[in-house]
Amino acid sequence: MEFIEFLVTAAFVLYFIRMLIRLLLPMLFQRVVNKAQQHGGQQQYRQTSRPDNKVHVDYAPKKKGSIPDSEGDFIDYEEIK
Repeated sequence: MEFIEFLVTAAFVLYFIRMLIRLLLPMLFQRVVNKAQQHGGQQQYRQTSRPDNKVHVDYAPKKKGSIPDSEGDFIDYEEIK
């Protein structure tokens, strides 16, 4: 008899949790989307408010693996037919 009570209680608890998730999860996602939109709008405003006469570089890639001109020799070749 205790096992049946446990199963009924577990089923009720799982059903209750499922209903709460259905109600609360969309509200949580809506809050996250609203915050992201507000943050994105502020960031866009900051970028457009910069004066046009200044140049801002966020990232300058470093040259790696380039072979200097002093390395190796260039050999002319003739095509044989």
